[in-house]
Amino acid sequence: MNKFAHQNHNVIISCFYNIWLSTVDKKDFLKRIKDNVLLFDGGMGTMLYQSGIYVNRCFDELNLSDPNRVKDVHRRFIKAGADIIETNTFGATRFKLMPFGLEEQVTEINKRAVEIAREAAGDSIIVAGAMGPVGKPLKTISQTAPEKLFETYLEQASALNAAGADIFIIETISDLDEMAAAVKAVNEVSDKPIICQVTFSDSYQTIYGDTPEDTVKAAMSMNVDVVGLNCTVGPSDSLEILKRMRAVTDLPISVQPNAGAPRLIEGRYIYLSTPEYMAEYAKRFIQNGASLVGGCCGTTPEHTRAMKNAIKALKPKDLQFYSTQSVPIETKPEEKEIEPVRTVEKSPFARKLHEGFAVSVEINPPRGFSIDKILANVEHLRAKGIDVVNIPDGPRASMRMSPIALAAMLENRTKMETMLHYTCRDRNILGMQSDLMGAHTLGLRNFLIITGDPPKLGDYPDATAVFDVDAIGLVKILNKFNHGRDVVGNPVGKPASFHIGVGSNPGAINREDELRKLKEKVEAGAEFILTQPVYDARILEDFLKEAGITNIPVVVGILPLVSSRMAEFLTNEVPGMSVPERIREKLQKAASPEKQKEIGIEVAREALKDSRGISTVRGVYIMLPSGSINSALQVLEV
Repeated sequence: MNKFAHQNHNVIISCFYNIWLSTVDKKDFLKRIKDNVLLFDGGMGTMLYQSGIYVNRCFDELNLSDPNRVKDVHRRFIKAGADIIETNTFGATRFKLMPFGLEEQVTEINKRAVEIAREAAGDSIIVAGAMGPVGKPLKTISQTAPEKLFETYLEQASALNAAGADIFIIETISDLDEMAAAVKAVNEVSDKPIICQVTFSDSYQTIYGDTPEDTVKAAMSMNVDVVGLNCTVGPSDSLEILKRMRAVTDLPISVQPNAGAPRLIEGRYIYLSTPEYMAEYAKRFIQNGASLVGGCCGTTPEHTRAMKNAIKALKPKDLQFYSTQSVPIETKPEEKEIEPVRTVEKSPFARKLHEGFAVSVEINPPRGFSIDKILANVEHLRAKGIDVVNIPDGPRASMRMSPIALAAMLENRTKMETMLHYTCRDRNILGMQSDLMGAHTLGLRNFLIITGDPPKLGDYPDATAVFDVDAIGLVKILNKFNHGRDVVGNPVGKPASFHIGVGSNPGAINREDELRKLKEKVEAGAEFILTQPVYDARILEDFLKEAGITNIPVVVGILPLVSSRMAEFLTNEVPGMSVPERIREKLQKAASPEKQKEIGIEVAREALKDSRGISTVRGVYIMLPSGSINSALQVLEV
């Protein structure tokens, strides 16, 4: 298309948008869903996946590189009977696009998505600008702080609105704060109708423990136009959640379940709910108060066609869907709040932190199968009066023995107490909860919760990182266990007694961000703080004062330096570590390697001695520069 033709094309499209939008305002939309059942399309991702696009691709980017494939999916759903189609923008926010290097193309991707949907929709199909979560559930990172959430959604909403989306659908939301940020962003740029859909587990709660009633009340306070649910669960569970929503609101409700649970068949994920099954439940949804229905993951045009045939004769007004008394719900007896175990009763290490001064030394898991040398070292440390050994979890993303297995063997064979580092990198939320329950059953109590180094730093740079949560989210999981609940609030019996520790870096370059994260970790349930290596106690003292840490024990990290080269390496190549320039210069001027080691021990002793003068420092954690416990014992002579 030449430049002149392209300009004319844009003018025609612009005029078309204006004509369409003048007939679909909020009042018209709300009247339409009051008088008619409207049918959403199905799983855009499912259809793209079935067409040969693998899950490691950015589906949103296809709006630019393969628009005809996206348009074909829209057309198939429209032909099957969909009244509303969603733009291919579920993950088209800056932070979702960032891993693909596409963060600067947010506006382009979202605008093109609306254009593609509009070209497929014609003049009778509603185009919904789709907005999904910006991160993983329970993952609290700096990019998703409240102001960042709003800015992220504002960028996407602006693009969708400018391109001519008729309505907005904010979907698959677990976090009500995230939902509030998205709604605020949409309202900032538009007065078009907003649909908010939350995702629940089969326990009928979000991953944060919010109930259907909680989410409806939150949505009503945000003045959204339609509230509902989508994804995660299948039709049967969705019906029960719908009933609970309908009992507490007269807002229109939308329901878009998955087509059952996925199964891996011959290398592909297949959803097994049949079109007939989905159609039967679409009818039940409407009979129980829904006015918009459709499907999420696994829903194909065949499902949409079957649902259309099943519901075409139904009307919301005939079913009194605005009556809040039409669907009673059973009220559960009020559950008693479980009293958690007192911190000092959780472990000898916990008591020592509060009543004395605890000494800990690091012991790395082996790279092979033998632990004979480690057993001998731990016995020696125990004889020297060390209180606890720290066991890192794949430090620097290296492949080592399971720290849980090693900790259990050490406590069983040597009677030495352990502090187990646990990272968020390698396991999803299911795996982490299973691990933690097993570790607790084995008698392990002290846990240092850390996000973990990315695989690119380690032995297998192409390995896949999970990071379902970060350290803050994982602290919340342990804290819930300590209150007798799993991550979504299901009872797990008597409360656990996890002694929860978190890391912090007093010398962080971004001090403000480090202070914010530490505060969030403490609010999430942290009971002690372990620092990155400290070489200047004044930096630690200033950091703790600024953080307002007064009632939580701090375990100061000490890493004896063995050479000038090590100091430069830690400063320039290891995330979160930094050696002050004056110490690096002192090491550089040392006459011999032996003298450098002496200086390293001297600096470590000085840092430990000065740190003990800080009131909140109640323990020390000695890291081993080369696996030798002798350097740790030399430092502790002070």
